[in-house]
Amino acid sequence: MTKLTRTSLSNLRDLTAARVSLPTTGNSIATDEVLSFRRDHALARDAVHAELYLPLFAQRLIAELPILTDAGIVVIQLRTNAPNRATYLRHPNLGRTLHPDSVAMLRRSPCDLAITIADGLSALAIERNAVPLLAHLLPQLLANAWNLAPIAIVQQGRVAVGDEVGANLGARCSLILIGERPGLSSPDSMGAYLTWSPGPDRTDADRNCLSNIRNGGLSPKVAADRLFRLLQVARLKQRTGTSLKEGAIELDAE
Repeated sequence: MTKLTRTSLSNLRDLTAARVSLPTTGNSIATDEVLSFRRDHALARDAVHAELYLPLFAQRLIAELPILTDAGIVVIQLRTNAPNRATYLRHPNLGRTLHPDSVAMLRRSPCDLAITIADGLSALAIERNAVPLLAHLLPQLLANAWNLAPIAIVQQGRVAVGDEVGANLGARCSLILIGERPGLSSPDSMGAYLTWSPGPDRTDADRNCLSNIRNGGLSPKVAADRLFRLLQVARLKQRTGTSLKEGAIELDAE
């Protein structure tokens, strides 16, 4: 029987879920590791192809976040110009703009913040992390006099669609929660992107991002606290992006 060989760096595996220092049998990766890789690869593929069912998710938001009803914040369901998942994956640009029918649903009214939730590349990430994050973030925002637009949930959405939603709602700031591209150890990571003065001309340089929001990464509660501090500083300085470094956030929070 071939002996299982562990490397001198095997203890690194206690510190990370990354595939480092894999045990071997002879010249091959150990069978358990090969099977584990195939399982995680299948989970990542499933996460990419899964779709967020908007009516059910809207019901869940209202049921699990009663603060929305108390504050009079409604949930609206939108779609992008990507007609289905397969097209969305092949043509990323279609996920960055709203379908004309969805644009017509938005009513411009001055407000501080528009929150958008989009499936992105992992509906699983949204299903697991969006509600817990909002449960911590919304009370902080409302307690600090943030005037919130209706919450928009978007099917087949990319990051930029949050800025289009924010601009059409007349928001001073846009926040989008979106499923990130799955990794082999993290099929459920959610990202959060923040844009001051959102609009179609905005680029990644104009946004701040928190990544890897999930249990096992940046927990939804910790992410909500960091987002709230970021939003407070963005409102104070009226900018986001490369000119709003996270180090400055801590400085301003003191």
